[in-house]
Amino acid sequence: MHTDLVAALDIGGTKIAGALVDGHGKILVRAQRPTPSQDDGDTVMRAVEEVLGELTASPSWSRAGALGIGSAGPVDASAGTVSPVNVPGWRDFPLVERVRAATGDLPVALIGDGVAITAAEHWQGAARGHANALCMVVSTGVGGGLVLNGQLHPGPTGNAGHIGHISVDLDGDPCPCGSRGCVERIASGPNIARRAVEGGWRPGPDGDASAAAVAAAARAGDPVAVASFERAAQALAAGIAATATLVEIDIAVIGGGVGKAGDVLFTPLRKALSDYATLSFVRRLTVTPAQMGTDAGLVGAAAAALAGQTSATSAVV
Repeated sequence: MHTDLVAALDIGGTKIAGALVDGHGKILVRAQRPTPSQDDGDTVMRAVEEVLGELTASPSWSRAGALGIGSAGPVDASAGTVSPVNVPGWRDFPLVERVRAATGDLPVALIGDGVAITAAEHWQGAARGHANALCMVVSTGVGGGLVLNGQLHPGPTGNAGHIGHISVDLDGDPCPCGSRGCVERIASGPNIARRAVEGGWRPGPDGDASAAAVAAAARAGDPVAVASFERAAQALAAGIAATATLVEIDIAVIGGGVGKAGDVLFTPLRKALSDYATLSFVRRLTVTPAQMGTDAGLVGAAAAALAGQTSATSAVV
């Protein structure tokens, strides 16, 4: 069988995306469903199976030699299970087993979504050429992954670099993960919007109360919207600086929907970073927007699948 492609799944709290991807990271076939994140686990899995059904129906499916999954976490790559904070119906859900059953026992590689985005950015994006990097997705949640000594570092369970659940406010709001004051609880899109509304910001006539709408208001000078993004930037800066101090990264790459806010986020983030990254070996740390866009999760999941095939490992990590 000719297997020059891999399949990829990108599973998050908002959408479940699938693709067939070649060895250069080019997406050839796509499928997508909204994530029924508040439904029971089997309902969520049916959405995954619908995406897989579209992929397996493609004439190109026979060329797929493996499947990579980048999932919202925590994940447990060793057990093949996932427990996404934003998908309560999945707790220790046997995702790898269920996906293999739906794809005829195709080999499956599982990593966290932040690690997937890191793999994509290091392979083809903003972290390419950097030996030590943190890549983040700031969206419905906040995830991340690490490149250390030139190699993707997923950790034993596939969760290393999960910066979203570092606590940066010891007495802060409770987080769904069970801790308090997590980066995600402050800097994710829904929490940026929540804080703006609590501070008195109101959406326009279209009723859009998303973080993107708050970002637009901040660009127009709304002080409450500006303050909500500044608070998010401060939380991100504290988490990035702590990570850099611990493992000596030289670049932090930020993607996801919130990352698209541009200077509304990056200007206060870079300013706050100078207040937290104070030791000599982290002062030159740079922060930059991701380059891979909305396809990063799929390309990174494909990278994980390719890494499982011996001939492609050196090209991916």
